[in-house]
Amino acid sequence: MDNKQPFGSGPNSGQPYTAAFTQPITSPQGADMSQPMQPAQMAQPMQPGQPQGAITSNPITGQPMISQAPVQEVPQIRKDTKSLIKTIVIIALSLVSVTFIGLFIWMWTQYDSAKTDVDGQIADAVVKAVDENTTKLENEFTIREKYPYKTFAGPADYGELTFEYPKTWSVYVAKDATQRGDFEAYLNPVEVYEVSDETVNALRVAVKDEGFDEVAEEYQRELEGDQATLKVESVTIGKDGNITANRYTGIIPGTELNGIVVIFKIRDKTAVLQTDSVLFQSDFDTLLSTVRFNA
Repeated sequence: MDNKQPFGSGPNSGQPYTAAFTQPITSPQGADMSQPMQPAQMAQPMQPGQPQGAITSNPITGQPMISQAPVQEVPQIRKDTKSLIKTIVIIALSLVSVTFIGLFIWMWTQYDSAKTDVDGQIADAVVKAVDENTTKLENEFTIREKYPYKTFAGPADYGELTFEYPKTWSVYVAKDATQRGDFEAYLNPVEVYEVSDETVNALRVAVKDEGFDEVAEEYQRELEGDQATLKVESVTIGKDGNITANRYTGIIPGTELNGIVVIFKIRDKTAVLQTDSVLFQSDFDTLLSTVRFNA
């Protein structure tokens, strides 16, 4: 090695540079650097049967050292947890999907059933409305066909009983009372049926050559007893509503006809108006409201 001394570059350049130390050098951790440094102490593998964390001597330096336990393999808990969570999520999604599909099918079935029911109700309502409208139109046509009403007139000697009846009805006079006795006439839509105790006609007209009390007594007998077939009420009829009459409803005496009979007094005689069926009640009541006679 060269014996030349280093020179500085200051005012004393050319003179040898000598470093002066006034403090002893210490280690960063305050260790006394005057002591010889020991080799690094390395962890030695554990000997069989040696307890974990036991203090042993370094075979090289003779310094004490702590043996380290072997590193255990960390179980893959996190990976297994992720797999479990993923499986649970898949199962949950599957259940939700199945539930949704089942709910969708149920709702569709309910909708289809309700729609079918509604369609059926609409169809029934349409049919019913058509039928009702058809019936209404037919009834209106039938009523219009009855107008203008015709006027029926009985014998002048018997008080000239008059009333209005539908023009679609036919009239048959069985007894005209020209030879005295009773006056009898029959009226029915289109044509009059053969007169009998079983044949139904819309109207039977009679002016009996009997007093009112005598005729009323015949019907009174049908009102008595447990087998009574008639009920009676006092009514007023006529164009002016001033005619007092007895109205009988039920099985007409001497027949099996379920109808209505109205009797009232004309002079010394008795008028009997009868419909053989309650089916003609509307026309019968209209007819009674037009009754007139000469007192």
